Amino acid sequence: MNQYEALYIIVPKQDEEANKASVEKFKGIVEANGGEVTAIDEWGKKRLAYPIDYNTEGYYVLMSFNCAPEVPKELERNFKIDEAILRYLVTRKEA
Repeated sequence: MNQYEALYIIVPKQDEEANKASVEKFKGIVEANGGEVTAIDEWGKKRLAYPIDYNTEGYYVLMSFNCAPEVPKELERNFKIDEAILRYLVTRKEA
């Protein structure tokens, strides 16, 4: 199993409950595919470096997880589909 990190930005117009639901959704995707989430660090609302779809702020979440090499592709596919996600980045950590 490889170690990965996923950093994603949720639109700031959602309420706290919707943010928690989004975090749980992506955690569930990793766990449903045989992965293990080791840490979820919610950074909260931060100002973006440049506007994205007329948003100047975003809710940042950093998720660390261990999984098989196929899981990040599935996670990225779900990030693309979800309209609440402004940007995302999934990277493999060196062991």
